Amino acid sequence: MDRFSAAVVKHRKIILIVCVLLLIPSVFGMLGTRINYDMLTYLPKNLDTVKGQDILMDDYGKGAFSIIVVQDQTPAETAAIKSKIEKVDHVDSVIWYNTLLSTDVPMEIIPDKYYEAFNKDGGTLMAVFFDSSTSADETIEAIGQVRQVAGSNSYVTGMSALVKDLKDLCEQEEPHYVGLAVICAVVAMMILLDSWMIPVIFLASIGMAIMYNLGTNIFLGEISYITKALSAVLQLAVTMDYSIFLWHSFEEEQSIQGDKELAMATAIKHTISSVIGSSVTTIAGFIALCFMSFTLGKDLGIVMAKGVVFGVIGCVTTLPALILVFDNIIEKTRHRSIIPDMKKLSKFVVKKSPIFLAIFLLVLGPAVYGYNNTNIYYDMAGALPKDMNYVISNNKLMDQFDVGNAHMLLVDKNMNKADVQEMIGELEDVKGVKAALAMDSLTGTQIPDEIFPDEVRSTLKSGKYQLMLVMSEYRTASKEVNRQITAMNKIVKSYDDKGMIIGEAACTKDLMKTTNRDFAIVSAISVVLIFIIIAIVLKSGSLPVILVATIYFAIFINLGLPYYTGTWLPFIAPICLSTIQLGATVDYAILMTTRYKRERLGGCDRDEAVMTALSTSIPSVIVSALGFFAATFGVSVYSELDIISSMCSLMARGAFVSMLAVIFILPAFLKLFDGLIIKTTGGLRGAFQSKKVRREEVIEA
Repeated sequence: MDRFSAAVVKHRKIILIVCVLLLIPSVFGMLGTRINYDMLTYLPKNLDTVKGQDILMDDYGKGAFSIIVVQDQTPAETAAIKSKIEKVDHVDSVIWYNTLLSTDVPMEIIPDKYYEAFNKDGGTLMAVFFDSSTSADETIEAIGQVRQVAGSNSYVTGMSALVKDLKDLCEQEEPHYVGLAVICAVVAMMILLDSWMIPVIFLASIGMAIMYNLGTNIFLGEISYITKALSAVLQLAVTMDYSIFLWHSFEEEQSIQGDKELAMATAIKHTISSVIGSSVTTIAGFIALCFMSFTLGKDLGIVMAKGVVFGVIGCVTTLPALILVFDNIIEKTRHRSIIPDMKKLSKFVVKKSPIFLAIFLLVLGPAVYGYNNTNIYYDMAGALPKDMNYVISNNKLMDQFDVGNAHMLLVDKNMNKADVQEMIGELEDVKGVKAALAMDSLTGTQIPDEIFPDEVRSTLKSGKYQLMLVMSEYRTASKEVNRQITAMNKIVKSYDDKGMIIGEAACTKDLMKTTNRDFAIVSAISVVLIFIIIAIVLKSGSLPVILVATIYFAIFINLGLPYYTGTWLPFIAPICLSTIQLGATVDYAILMTTRYKRERLGGCDRDEAVMTALSTSIPSVIVSALGFFAATFGVSVYSELDIISSMCSLMARGAFVSMLAVIFILPAFLKLFDGLIIKTTGGLRGAFQSKKVRREEVIEA
């Protein structure tokens, strides 16, 4: 460590040149990384819904599916719109009335139940199939062209339309996320730290680490839009601690040693020692996300773990080099920090620790209850503003046709026609089903399939399967549609045990089941990993329990509050926020606990050790937490995308709650369990046993 620290100080200019040059491939890597906007592609591949999507693509050459509402058009005008849509690249087929019969034949000849299901109040429905997958770039481009040629009186629904609107909104907002986070964090640190320039230096160092992280994502092939939108803000907020620790250590060493280069070399060495434990625990928290079968967790976990690694490396290489190179400017922009001396507050907290322990016990129960009962939503339409195309189109389909979903069924192509008719009858009896359509239901049991055009036959029957369409009154992710899918699946399996239901609602139902299981697994793994790492870093059996209890107390409060405020959270928020808040809070907790150990080893009594640890840690904790708060709060206010706004709002509040927990609850625990900590902590146990032996020898003498 001594040689490494000295090398960083000596070769600081070379380090900065290399850092700047590395930005070039990082930019190309960032631009070359594809962004995935479809959450359902992260479902496990062994689910029927996912297998069904693959069959639809492999056997039918069809991936994405959309229903279009065409409003206030004559049959001839609607036929013209259909013809234009068919000419759009990657549109495989369009099914409407004139696919079966000429527009010269009155629609009223269709059976009433089918006519009313697809025609109402001047509107008519047509189904569009694409030859590319739901979230493929080709499909997203095709959706835009379909909307254009269909005109303003047409409304395009379906997952691809959702992905298209998500993509457009994210691309519009994302450049502003980082800008807002940087501005807010810089302003907060300018006020809280003792130099106007040092926050800019921090952000330059962290910014380079963010670019390296985003650039290396190219090796993953693609990342989710959530990962892209949050990773830069998260990396800024989570790794800011390390910069603050280095700066405070450098200032402390400079006041002792006088020589800046020697002080920086010592500060680098101390920073490496102090952040290694906290960074490893943060990385472990993110790695725990990789154990999710819903692989969005792996996507976010890998990117954020990389980000922490790049942040630590930058903190002990790029940042020291920048501070030394720009030392003159930093000194000229010095000002008095607004953070006062914390000795009085520390003395008060330690003296009144029973009060804070009582608060912990009183708040814990309601916090855990709220955490376990917070309302979660899974419908991604809920993340979009109400004036977006997709939301307007879905509402149109629901309000005018009472259709909230279109399920697709895949069953054996050779199933007896009479069985198909019987199965469709049972499906239509399921509560909330508007209509069920299949070729055999249209032709009847006596009429051969050949009566229909090739386009219809290739769309509804191909390979080993035949495709059926079921119109549902219920919206995606509702309890009603989930019960409906369960009932339908039972019916389908009774006729064909290999039959399957696919579509947005069925995939979302699997998403709910998958993520509920994943969240429990990831929570357990993250707690175990972090417990083990803290135990190793602090060489203690009791301190991991105390630190994890403090951290999860803050997490329970943060994620429990939405229950009491009636706020619904996006499904990915609880597990991601638990990991993120845990990673941020553990830095503060380890910083304070390490200082407490040092003071006890140095001979301080219990109260004095806790007070010193608290008073010396509070400035770093406040600056880091409020910097985190500022970086995420601005994005939460700005973003129109609820999934981003909600997560940033939770992160901002979580930083504040964690700060309070570490300042007021952790010292109370350290004081209360001081005797147990000494007995179960390496170094402390040996030191106090030696003191006890010497004291007994003196008494005997």
